[in-house]
Amino acid sequence: MACFVAGVYFQHRHATRDLQQLVQENPYAYYLSPKIFKAFRFFDPQIEEVHHVQRIMKYGFPGLDDVRIYSDFVLSYDRRNRIAHWVCEHLQGSNLHGQPGVRRSSATYRPDMSVPSTFRASLADYRHSGFDRGHLAAAGNHRGHQLHCNETFFLTNIAPQIGQGFNSGAWNQLETYVRHLTQSFGSVYVCTGPLFKARQQGINKWSLEYQLIGSNMVAVPTHYFKVITIESKLPHGKPYMEAYVLPNAPIPQELELRSFLCDIREIEHFAGLKFFDGLRRSAIFGSNYPNEAQVFRDFE
Repeated sequence: MACFVAGVYFQHRHATRDLQQLVQENPYAYYLSPKIFKAFRFFDPQIEEVHHVQRIMKYGFPGLDDVRIYSDFVLSYDRRNRIAHWVCEHLQGSNLHGQPGVRRSSATYRPDMSVPSTFRASLADYRHSGFDRGHLAAAGNHRGHQLHCNETFFLTNIAPQIGQGFNSGAWNQLETYVRHLTQSFGSVYVCTGPLFKARQQGINKWSLEYQLIGSNMVAVPTHYFKVITIESKLPHGKPYMEAYVLPNAPIPQELELRSFLCDIREIEHFAGLKFFDGLRRSAIFGSNYPNEAQVFRDFE
């Protein structure tokens, strides 16, 4: 009897290790992991479930279409448009300073060969298109390891952006603002993605028009969004959320970044996503304050 129990125990331990590895590699296994791990707690009630996917996706998956796990961010890939639906990151103050030897110049844009060729964007699609290869998860957010930086240059994390006045202007300012918040508060969650916003053509009539570039017909978003969740330093403090939507167009320098604050429900409507799944909106410390000073005064 003792040999039987010992055999079951060691098989259980081996199966648990295999499951933990699968959960880190397969987002759908991760999504079901709470129920699976519950069944595996017969011998060990303290199974370690914490890994980088759980950390990054703490506030839930906005959607589950072709989810892809990278070393320091997670994204959902849109096979039809050849860009991401969304990209999620968890930024920590300790990681923004970077490690010695981690250089953006060592990274190169390249397709993610794990994407089937039928749905994959290529470097040629962007060449002479008039659009920048714009990062969704910014390379400057991932300086803790060269691999983290390199993976932000996969074309799954890239989308066509207007260069002058957007990618090198307002969008860059927004990325810098996110890093500033991270340095101030220590823990910031970011979800970034494209939007395709329709224009009203009459009563109850709308039209949607956007460009496609390259032989693979990579879609050019009309807008981009960024949802920022800042964790409180106070014990049991509520997180604070801001949401921005910027047009993929030259933006005058004199326009304040906060003029692009947006109701998160508008992003959900146009993107078909659901943020903070399973979390009541009342659990979030307000959002979209009209000026930055008020945020820092009211939130700790």
